[in-house]
Amino acid sequence: MATGVTRSQRFVLALVCAAAVSTIYAIQPVLEAAGTGLGLARESLGGLVAAGQIGYFAGLVLLVPLGDVVNRRRLITVHLVLTAAGAAVAAAAPNGVVAVAGLAVAGLFAVVVQVTVAYVAAVSAPSQRGRNIGAVTSGVVIGILGVRLLAGVLGDTVGWRAVYALLAVLCVALALTVRVTLDPDGGTPAVRYAQVLASMGRLARTDRLLLSRGLIAFFLFASFGTLWSGLALPLGTEPWNFGTTQIGLFGLAGLAGALGASRTGRWADSGHAHAIAGCSLALLTASWLLIARTEATLWLLIMGIILLDFAVQAVHVSSQHLLTAAHPHRASSVVGAYMAFYSLGSALGAITTTWAYSTWGWSASCWVGAAYSFSALVLWGLAQVTGITSHSAASPPRPRPKCRDTATLRC
Repeated sequence: MATGVTRSQRFVLALVCAAAVSTIYAIQPVLEAAGTGLGLARESLGGLVAAGQIGYFAGLVLLVPLGDVVNRRRLITVHLVLTAAGAAVAAAAPNGVVAVAGLAVAGLFAVVVQVTVAYVAAVSAPSQRGRNIGAVTSGVVIGILGVRLLAGVLGDTVGWRAVYALLAVLCVALALTVRVTLDPDGGTPAVRYAQVLASMGRLARTDRLLLSRGLIAFFLFASFGTLWSGLALPLGTEPWNFGTTQIGLFGLAGLAGALGASRTGRWADSGHAHAIAGCSLALLTASWLLIARTEATLWLLIMGIILLDFAVQAVHVSSQHLLTAAHPHRASSVVGAYMAFYSLGSALGAITTTWAYSTWGWSASCWVGAAYSFSALVLWGLAQVTGITSHSAASPPRPRPKCRDTATLRC
């Protein structure tokens, strides 16, 4: 039953998304410092980054479907506490093995983000679903980009462990706040976990709308990951030679772009979700022309970052709006399946940007990012041509029964 979401509830849920996703990305700005403190060799540092991503992917498959089985308010609370536990283990880890375990646990339960989106979709009125999803998911981008600045500053002053200690405390505080703030009827569908998992598998194989939006998300976040996983490489060398704090400040440009896209949810509510996605993907592709210009001035780069993050957030919100509207009774499953594409795309972007930069330089990374965004634009265009643009594309139409009596049309 749609009971609505108040402004204060949207704010709390946006903070939940920001804090949870931060536990995955906070290690990136302080990676070298963490490796030194844990006694890890440089070639082993990738394990610290991969741990959270692997845990997150597992959570998307195994934990997010629980949102269609148990009460979502209770599930959000428990997941936040367990995310805090993983962050606390990472903060206190005496060696690399324990740190990897803590980061994996934090990533596993950071999928509370998707349960939160499903909660919002379930309790929102149809006319406000896009607006509410847009407001809450803005917290995801705030977490991904804002934690770079926070981790950079804390890493340079207090130490890398303070980042995860702070995130652990924040997650516990949010768990208590969610328990008090959210309505108790956040969705308790009467289905079994095994049924939801089977349904999630069928969705990934047969649902045309999910496949279309999932593939777009795959290339969308591959482009996003190409920028944010590789940006520190050119900025940390000649002619700029920036430190982690200075590089983290570029996250503010990304935040400006992402927050600027917060109104796209309202446009999606007005029936413009597909047009928003197409225009935003074209804008995303064009933004790479600015991002590639880092030689003489950084203003073009900053403008490109703003445009890129605006476009990514706009497409992301419109896709989740369409999918949750098409599957209102299994929002957790469809969001989890969609976000699995996101996770794989982000990993692809992170891998290919470092490879391209080490081989041909920053311009090659930008060509890779632009190729990903253009691929997403092509997929959007194919969806328009083939008619995968409505809720009806989510499942094939049922055949109408034949009438035995054509005179009376009695069936």
